[in-house]
Amino acid sequence: MSTKAKGRAATATVVVTANRLLDGQVVWLGAGDAWVESLLQARVVAGDAVAEAMAQGQAAERARLVVGVYAAEVTLTPHGVRPVSQKERIRAGGPSTVAPLAWAA
Repeated sequence: MSTKAKGRAATATVVVTANRLLDGQVVWLGAGDAWVESLLQARVVAGDAVAEAMAQGQAAERARLVVGVYAAEVTLTPHGVRPVSQKERIRAGGPSTVAPLAWAA
C-alpha cells in the first residue's frame, strides 16, 4: 500500500470496511479478523498497521466473505469512533431504505 491512498495522509486514522457478500450488510474489520456490524466495534488503525489491516481485508475478499474492501478515515471522539466523510456516516447509520418484507420473516 502506498503511503497515501485516496487523498489520505499516511498518518490518518482509519477503519477497514466492506459489505458482507452473503447479505450486503455493511461491516468493519474488528478484533481477531472478525467482521463486525457496528462501527463502535471496528479496529481503528493508523500508520503501518493500515497496510496490515487492509491485507487482512483483502484476504477476506479473496475468500469471498466480503466485497469492496477499503479504508475509511475516522476520528476518535469522547463518544467513540466517528467517520470523517458524510458517505461513511450514512453507511455507519444503517440502511437508508426499508428491507423487503421477505427479509423480515
